[in-house]
Amino acid sequence: MFENLTEKLDFALKNLKGEGKLTELNVANSIKEIRRALVAADVNYKIAKEFTDKVKDKALGTENVLSSVKPGELMVKIVMDEMTELMGGQSVGINVKGNPGIVLISGLQGSGKTTFSGKLALYLKDKKGKRPLLVACDVYRPAAVDQLTVLADQIGVKIYKEPENNDPVAIAKNAVAFAKANSHDVVIVDTAGRLSVDEGMMQEIENIKNGIQPTETLFVVDSMTGQDAVNTAAIFNERLNFDGVVLTKLDGDTRGGAALSIKYSVGKPIKFVSSGEKLDTLEVFYPDRMAQRILGMGDIVSFVEKAQEQFDEKEAERLEKKIKRNKFDFNDFLSQMNQIKKMGDIKSLMNMIPGMGKLTKDVDIDNNAFSKVESIIFSMTPKERTNPELLNMSRKKRIAAGSGKTIHEVNMFIKQFDQMRKMMHMMSKGKFNDVMGGGGGMPRPN
Repeated sequence: MFENLTEKLDFALKNLKGEGKLTELNVANSIKEIRRALVAADVNYKIAKEFTDKVKDKALGTENVLSSVKPGELMVKIVMDEMTELMGGQSVGINVKGNPGIVLISGLQGSGKTTFSGKLALYLKDKKGKRPLLVACDVYRPAAVDQLTVLADQIGVKIYKEPENNDPVAIAKNAVAFAKANSHDVVIVDTAGRLSVDEGMMQEIENIKNGIQPTETLFVVDSMTGQDAVNTAAIFNERLNFDGVVLTKLDGDTRGGAALSIKYSVGKPIKFVSSGEKLDTLEVFYPDRMAQRILGMGDIVSFVEKAQEQFDEKEAERLEKKIKRNKFDFNDFLSQMNQIKKMGDIKSLMNMIPGMGKLTKDVDIDNNAFSKVESIIFSMTPKERTNPELLNMSRKKRIAAGSGKTIHEVNMFIKQFDQMRKMMHMMSKGKFNDVMGGGGGMPRPN
């Protein structure tokens, strides 16, 4: 996410490392590079200039303040604060209050509206305890209704559709009536998109909005389109006066222009961001956290939140008891790996940890990286998984043959597992000095 922009900003701010204080000369050099980085990320030049002018004024205004803070660190803080403000300042929630709450989804064709509709329904169902109803109002794209039906089935929510009706306004109105009669507290209306903005499309989406009076109208935009996304958002906003923006496809070659300048240009907040096709990849947009990510500082708050979503208190207590008895086994390890995988894309998670983004920039981290370890564990008998000490050479050879791995790979994994098991046991007993001196490490795919 925003790798090129992060790299260029890092270069711009490096100019201040080793400097004794912020001066007009070194600030000017950094400002020039920051402006170039923003323009290269497809941020409008006017916005880039105004942004860097603010940064420059603040930087020079602190010339004789906070002498204990290094110039480079101070500049990073100023850039982060201004970037946070540029993207909206604070998170803005979605309004689904009402009987029912109605969310109208708008945007161009190919922006990811239908997939987002499914993601939003899952988010409201699992995170907010709502009972959403998905509504298929795209009567033009051949597979649109089928796609939404599949998504509804996957996440376990109801869908309202009228295959023989080609009037999206009537379908939307009927869906709201259906929701009221069947205790659905949120209605999510997926509408048609077009390849370009045209009068017919805009009039249709206006008619739908006037017909159902949504509590929330969202504009979904492909973040890879950069400044074009901002221009399109402005056109839609003139007609719909939407409430917020959704940025999709953040896992692609995102330059960052849309995220950085859409709030400034349109005056409407970004409410959600999403990446990939997996339905659990929807994130509430936090400007300060996004600014930290863009500046390569990670996003430890979001990382912890994702971990907490997968945290099982009873399971943690069970594992703690086993670790204290030194009985942590391969089944337990497999369970922990599955919890990590549920948190999302591995590389994205690592980028949330401060400092890890740079280390993993050129590393190809496969989401199936744990498959080698899993194949080794799955080739063990249930008794072997529960009792790691049973693994003698003949058993290891059988496991290697069954998993398609070499005996060296099996031995390496078992050695790492034993080291990790020993380390966790010592830590549970408070023997931190032994841990620090004894080495060891987390088993990893070879």
